[in-house]
Amino acid sequence: MSSGSAILSLYRAATSGLAFLAPALVHWRKRNGKEDPKRLDERSGVATRTRPQGPLVWLHGASVGEAIALLPLVDALRARDMQIVLTTGTVTSAQLMETRLPAGAIHQYAPLDVPRFVRRFLDHWRPNLVLFAESELWPNILMETSDRHIPIAVVNARLSERSSERWKKLPNTISSLLRRIDVTLAQSPDDAARFTNLGAPRVYNAGNLKYDVPALPCDTFELSAIKNRIGGRPAWVAASTHAGEEDIVLGVHRRLAEKWKGLVTIIVPRHPDRGGEIADLAFASGVPVRMRSRGEELDEKGGVYIADSIGELGLFYRAANIVFVGRSLVKHGGQNPIEPAKLGNAILHGPNVSNFTDVYRELNEAGGAICINDEQHLGNTLDDLFTNAAKMRAVARAASETVEKLGGASQNIMTALEPYLMQVRLEQN
Repeated sequence: MSSGSAILSLYRAATSGLAFLAPALVHWRKRNGKEDPKRLDERSGVATRTRPQGPLVWLHGASVGEAIALLPLVDALRARDMQIVLTTGTVTSAQLMETRLPAGAIHQYAPLDVPRFVRRFLDHWRPNLVLFAESELWPNILMETSDRHIPIAVVNARLSERSSERWKKLPNTISSLLRRIDVTLAQSPDDAARFTNLGAPRVYNAGNLKYDVPALPCDTFELSAIKNRIGGRPAWVAASTHAGEEDIVLGVHRRLAEKWKGLVTIIVPRHPDRGGEIADLAFASGVPVRMRSRGEELDEKGGVYIADSIGELGLFYRAANIVFVGRSLVKHGGQNPIEPAKLGNAILHGPNVSNFTDVYRELNEAGGAICINDEQHLGNTLDDLFTNAAKMRAVARAASETVEKLGGASQNIMTALEPYLMQVRLEQN
């Protein structure tokens, strides 16, 4: 037995032996708001929906971003009469999928990576093809699926340089896992090279699925109401913010509000349950604040509006022309700028965007995004864009044109998957 196989066997034995701890883990997560109390059994592989008749594709994305990126493939597979079960691991993603999945597609929570939970899941759903998004490489899920000779593809595959270097310390283990994958369809040439270097056998650069995701939806009535309350005043959105960034945003608002009377700053925290915490920060700093979760409307005199709701990013991206994309002034790797770019926003971001390096590089080179270094730089840039409307429109136009140009990954992926889909159809006849 190779060292890689030995480590995987040890992992399988350990997770099998510790399965009795899984209920405690799930209940702990439930107490912390990380699990749906009504669907805890799904984490043990117990299905809460009936498997539909016909060929079925299982797609898995870890959280909101990965699940949304899979939607173009869900639509394409449904158009080919494939049944769909899409799994994620977070409450927020499950809530979002309830509104975004098309008819005939089912959402379930992913089973924990425990052999008997995975077997229970596979026994019920009996997928004919499995698509994992980005870098969701759970060993037991891969091994159990592969052992049943179910084709596995990693789509929108992404592997950071840091993760690649870590895996290089266990070369036999990672190559043993990657050899179980039938095809890896990477986001970029760099990602493709990393997967190849670690031992994945069939790797192709297909492009980034996130460029193909339809523009975020919104309630047109709500949009009209918010735009009416903003009126002709300057407004901007700080989206997907994390702890440490809201202080910066509030500082910028205080400074700019002295010049721009009635300034509207909309904060959309990455985790909506932090809304109260952010409101307290605003109140303590003397900034007028309203919260969407409390049913409060935007103050007609301006101030900060905390959009601590789920599934409404499309609404707020349309309410203003400038979006600062958060998780980038703190060292967390950034958030997806494609969604606001599709809606014609001028994009601002911090320097920490390692999770979306390729996207930001394209946007920055095209003039569709501006990198911000600190609070003063953010304030100065916003002031410049509020003053120079033509420049703001030029940045927004460049952002929109860039993401439009980079689309096409979903078609590339479906072309690469066609041999596997053909085999599924032949097996059904």
